[in-house]
Amino acid sequence: MASKKDDKSAGQKMEEKLLLKQEIVATASPGLLDEAMAYGEEYKAFLCNKTEREITDYCIPLVKKLGYKEFKYGTKYKAGDKIFFNNRGKNLILAIMGKQPLSEGVRISVAHADSPRLDFKPNPLFESTDMAYFKTHYYGGIKKYQWMTIPLSLHGVVTLKNGKSVTVRIGEDDSDPLFCISDLLPHLAMDQVSKPMNKAVDAEQMNILIGSWPIDDEKVKEKIKLNMMRILNEKYGIEEKDFLSAELCACPAYKPRDLGLDRSMVAAYGQDDKVCCFAQYKALLDTKAPEFTAVMVFADKEETGSDGPTGMRSVFWKDFLEDLAEPYGVSIRHVLRKSICLSCDVNAAVDPSWPEAFEPRNCSFLGRGPVVSKYTGARGKYSTNDASAEVMGYLRSILDDAEVPWQVGELGRVDVGGGGTIAVEISVHNLDTIDMGVPVLSMHAPMEVTSKVDDYLLYKAMKAFFACAKPKTI
Repeated sequence: MASKKDDKSAGQKMEEKLLLKQEIVATASPGLLDEAMAYGEEYKAFLCNKTEREITDYCIPLVKKLGYKEFKYGTKYKAGDKIFFNNRGKNLILAIMGKQPLSEGVRISVAHADSPRLDFKPNPLFESTDMAYFKTHYYGGIKKYQWMTIPLSLHGVVTLKNGKSVTVRIGEDDSDPLFCISDLLPHLAMDQVSKPMNKAVDAEQMNILIGSWPIDDEKVKEKIKLNMMRILNEKYGIEEKDFLSAELCACPAYKPRDLGLDRSMVAAYGQDDKVCCFAQYKALLDTKAPEFTAVMVFADKEETGSDGPTGMRSVFWKDFLEDLAEPYGVSIRHVLRKSICLSCDVNAAVDPSWPEAFEPRNCSFLGRGPVVSKYTGARGKYSTNDASAEVMGYLRSILDDAEVPWQVGELGRVDVGGGGTIAVEISVHNLDTIDMGVPVLSMHAPMEVTSKVDDYLLYKAMKAFFACAKPKTI
């Protein structure tokens, strides 16, 4: 009896051989969600760290327990040695030395740990109409109206006049108070709701409500403001002048949760780009004896242009690699020329509620695996890295050999909008770079959505990348 495969027509066989078939991962691997569940629990725990400082503080004690040693300049490391480098408490670099010498290049992955939020102004505290507030300046690209009336938590560091720094974190524990920005009731919002969406909320209206009870002293002018400072002083030793030397922000107080009756998705703040941070971090920790030195970087300031000493326009990461290579007499430019880098960042998932924003043949979908973006940018590919065919082919071979399903993506329809990644800041150093991440629904919103299967497959893709023994011939 002829098999079902033998029943295929010549055209069907040709179709199977020549045409690209994109399908959801569940069709080919129906049990993969169960496999991804444990990874999802680890990932949600990681997401509870909402700023780049908190992520660095969370990871360093863990990697030390796994045998990572702090990088020491001038040391000649041997294959299998595990090292870490902490830059200003905001960048973390992890590396495992490979069997091949550094002169043969490294395999490097970079993801940014910062996410859109509300930063405090230098003089944030004020009292008005019997209430106390913090003034903010939003950080990164947001839709301002999405941040009105949601629960907020406070995070950051304050450097006191004695030079000591204290960490602030209020609103994440169930016993903590929450904070919010109030909004105008619909009964009085006729003028507000008639405005264009980008005009409905003025940035100077985004003041965080923090208290309403006065200190009991009639001789004090700003009683509520003083009471707020009394509380902060008792807990953290802060005086109002200390806000001048502080990095404080407000983040959504949502806890990472499963989304959907099938629990197939993760709903959380800051998945852009912590989903990629965790994937590369866990993949490197699970990598054993790589052929080429494997390096992972947490970047900062991506949401505001990658500037400053902790952004990817800084040379901190290149300096680390140069210091790593110097004891071997290897020039950093020769190392980078033979290396390849994954700029790990998310892309926009096609949203059926807004089909006009997407071109479905080339945009990415939830549940179809990690998304490789040959280029990003906006209109005419402005400000893009645009990986070469050879780089695409190299990554494609790694993913296909590891049997990791993947898809391509671009950020919406041409001329609808667009956006960039840190790939342009990396490839300028003559380092072949390509973007890979996961599709995200509601990107940059206070709560973003990813697929657990996509998240897990990104980890598997990253692990295959770090472990790949193929030399780069580009």
